[in-house]
Amino acid sequence: MSQSHAVPTHEVATPTIPLRELAPWALLFGLLGLIVIFFVSADQGAVSIPAGTAIHEWVHDGRHLLGYPCH
Repeated sequence: MSQSHAVPTHEVATPTIPLRELAPWALLFGLLGLIVIFFVSADQGAVSIPAGTAIHEWVHDGRHLLGYPCH
């Protein structure tokens, strides 16, 4: 007593994003990533932009996790 029902298939169009629209976002997130890497890897020594050790202490465990030497 089973009835077979045909399941309609719908084709889904994959949206395409032009490179011209994607490039500014890629640049923005790339620069943000570089800033984050700078702050995580900054030893706050002679070439540090902010003075003090606050940033070093905030990212201390992350530095060890990423393999940056800091001691």
